[in-house]
Amino acid sequence: MTEKRLNLIIKVENRIQVREMTKAKILILFFSLLLFCLIYDSPTAEQLRVDQQRIQEESIVINVEVPVRVFRGNQFVDDLKLSDFEVTEDGIPQKVEAVYLIKKRSIERREEERSFRPTTIRNFFLIFEINEYMPRLNEALHYFVLEVLKPGDNLFLMTPLKSYRLSAQAMEARPKEKILEQLKGLVRRDTLIGSAEYRSILSEMEALAKSLAQLVSGQASLPAGSIDSPLMTMDNLESAGEAPRSFDEQLQRYVELLGRLENLRRVDEANFLAFADFLKNMAGQKYVYLLYQKEYIPKIDPKILYQYIEMYQDRPDIYQTINGIFEFYRRDVSLDTEKIRQAFCDSSISAHFMFITTPKKDLAGVRSDEQVDDIFSAFNEIARASGGFVDSSSNPASLLMKAIEASENYYLLYYTPTNKERDGRFREIKVKVKLPDVRVIHRQGYFAR
Repeated sequence: MTEKRLNLIIKVENRIQVREMTKAKILILFFSLLLFCLIYDSPTAEQLRVDQQRIQEESIVINVEVPVRVFRGNQFVDDLKLSDFEVTEDGIPQKVEAVYLIKKRSIERREEERSFRPTTIRNFFLIFEINEYMPRLNEALHYFVLEVLKPGDNLFLMTPLKSYRLSAQAMEARPKEKILEQLKGLVRRDTLIGSAEYRSILSEMEALAKSLAQLVSGQASLPAGSIDSPLMTMDNLESAGEAPRSFDEQLQRYVELLGRLENLRRVDEANFLAFADFLKNMAGQKYVYLLYQKEYIPKIDPKILYQYIEMYQDRPDIYQTINGIFEFYRRDVSLDTEKIRQAFCDSSISAHFMFITTPKKDLAGVRSDEQVDDIFSAFNEIARASGGFVDSSSNPASLLMKAIEASENYYLLYYTPTNKERDGRFREIKVKVKLPDVRVIHRQGYFAR
């Protein structure tokens, strides 16, 4: 091997060694830097916990939307600014980050420290709890369809028989006049069919109460010595070809009808809560208008019932039957109104409860008492919790007009609660306005879920 070639081989080997040493140094430097990072930049367990909590809070942050309506007298106040509102959650002050003035479906004004995207799509629920169709209901529907309902709105109609939905797309495809006529027909037909049993029960109870009152007052009499003899006071039954009932049979029949009426008008708490849950999951603004016809139950005057007890002291069965009637009259409301209030607060709706009044019938020995305690307590709580409207009148069109005027203009307030824990508990919201002599109604709370 020549000297030249030998020197060349030595040089090549030296270069390889240098390269290998360089690679080794680079690897040493890399691992040194990695070790340095692990030693000096590795977060502690506490730091990891804080970072994880921050990430979770950022990903599940709750933005609370609070519809607020402010009135001076009956006039909506529409010139309020973000700084005019004060919001507390469970008594703790919250920072209002945005306020939007909404009129019908339009955002008229906005003031934002942080941007939100309010949904102003309107979902209307018209609920008719009535036992007879009145001509003035036509006026109410006429006003609602022609003056209130707009393209893009959704309408849900609930009658004594069925529920219907008119979607925004269906409404845009049909003239309003045709929609109006169809709604009138549905409400009229469903009221006649759906409330037929209710009206029949009330009519028979009225006749029985009148008959029993006439008997004890001496206007009708029984043959001496027989309390089971027929009474000839049930003209409506005789005209129908039925044999007149005895006193025992009339009393038992009255109790039976009380039970049937109780089943028909029973308010199911589970249905209330399911409706609230359905509303909560619906996007947009939700307006519930319940038109409820006041109920008058024909009750036998207690004085007459006590007279029967005196007359038939030797009949424990009659005493027991009459005592059962008194128990029906004194029946308490079994609804958990606070639970219902919280559920409808959480659903973020605007609910309005309108009593349609009808004249009472005055009959000797018969009391026509209002039977609305259970319904009123539940819906009054729903309306109060959602910032809604409660009123009564014999004119349903006037009631609906007032309710809509009270609800179509409002503010939407947004805040991020200081308590970000999702513990499932109910949080109470209170809104104040820095103005004197105003009435503030608003959503009263939500569940932190």
